[in-house]
Parts: sequence; C-alpha cells; structure tokens
Amino acid sequence: MNPLAAGFFASLFAGMSTSLGALPVLLPFDPSERTQGILLGIGGGMMLAATSFSLILPGTDAAIALGYPGPIAALVMVTGVLLGGAFLWGAHNVFPHEHFFKGTEGPEAQNIKRIWLFVIAIALHNFPEGLAVGVGFGGGEQAGAVALALGIALQNIPEGLVVAIALRNIGYAPRQAFAVSSLTGLIEPVGGLFGAAVVTFAQAALPWAMGFAAGAMLFVIVDEIIPDIDQKAFGQRGTLGLMGGFVIMMFLDIAL
Repeated sequence: MNPLAAGFFASLFAGMSTSLGALPVLLPFDPSERTQGILLGIGGGMMLAATSFSLILPGTDAAIALGYPGPIAALVMVTGVLLGGAFLWGAHNVFPHEHFFKGTEGPEAQNIKRIWLFVIAIALHNFPEGLAVGVGFGGGEQAGAVALALGIALQNIPEGLVVAIALRNIGYAPRQAFAVSSLTGLIEPVGGLFGAAVVTFAQAALPWAMGFAAGAMLFVIVDEIIPDIDQKAFGQRGTLGLMGGFVIMMFLDIAL
C-alpha cells in the first residue's frame, strides 16, 4: 500500500479503537476508579514502550543509515525529542483545555463550553499518536509500523472507556459520552497523514520526525497520563498496570 494511505488508514484504525473502548458506557457497567487507573496505566506503559522501541531506536538506525556517525545520530534524536516535547508544551500553553483531574490549563476561555475544553485536551493528546503511526509507515518499516499502530490501538481502548466514563460523571448522557469519546479519535488520522507525508516526501527527515513524535508522546505520558494514573489507581496498582502495558508493547515490537 502507498505509505500515505497506509499511514492514514492505520492511524484511523488506531483512533477508532477509542470507540471500542467507549462502548461499555452504553451498558450498565461502571468500573471502579482503581480499575480505570490500572487501564490507564496499561495504556501509558504501551505508549512509553512505543516511544522507545518503535520510534527512538528505529530513528537512530535511520540516522546511521543516512550516514551520520553514532554521536551525531544520537544528537539528532535528542534534538528531535526535545523539539517534540517543546511543541506539545507550546500547544498546551496556546490552546485552552481542561483535564479531567488537573483542571483547566492554557489561556482563559470563558466563552468555550467545558466539553470543548475536554475535546481540545484529548486532541492535543491524540495528535502525537497519529503522527507516530504516520511517521512509522512513511519510513517504510512496515513491521515496526504495524506493531506501533497495533500498540496505540490497544492503548486507546482503555483510554476511550475512561474518557467516556469521565464525561458521564460530569452529566453527559451515555450516547453523548460515547459519541464525544469516539470523535476524539478522529484527530489521529490527521496526525497520521501529516507524519506520513513529511517522511514520504523527505526521507532525510525520517530520524528527525521519529524523534519529534517520540518527544511529543513522551510529553503526553509524563504530563497527562501518569498524573491521571496516580489520581485514579491509588498507589502501586497503576504502576503495575504501566509495567504490564510496557512489556506487552515491547513483546509486540520485538515479535513483529
């Protein structure tokens, strides 16, 4: 398949798995906060492993394949990671948004409804995931890109459930909570198409793009997911979930 199409459809698949996770909100099913924290931990661990094994390591190999010596390749990846983190940090300060636990961040937004603040927060979270999948397919490493897309799809399932439940808790009807949670996944194919296009048309940008995507995902993990895990899981259960997610994604990446 054309890398652009592959990046788009794979990131669309990963994004729409959010809908699968949100389905139980339509049923008389209400998992405890600890269970939600463990599920978030699993998703965060999978993202952390994807950052390392599906982005940083292949990005380093791509830099060396382009002729960079080892220290320069390492510097390229470090710079890419820092740029990706800086981009997300800047976006968080430019766009008003609200986390379910941390509250409102960014500039004042009295005229924006609370639900849209949540949607913006989730969009800022999901764009780097789609970007990472698109970059993976654009780089031509199909097996690693498939593992990355599958891992992000799996971590989006518990994320979709937690988002839908949080929307229910602030007064939204089950169908509304399901619809909004599902729609938040649609930002991922946007990121996927963008990432695949950049790398497809400029192969020299591959290590930079992989480092950038890794930095953006790392920012999301540390700034958003880990604090939510601590809030919900009440201690080591969330940590165990994160470790479990990490080894699942590590297995998928190595096996595939």
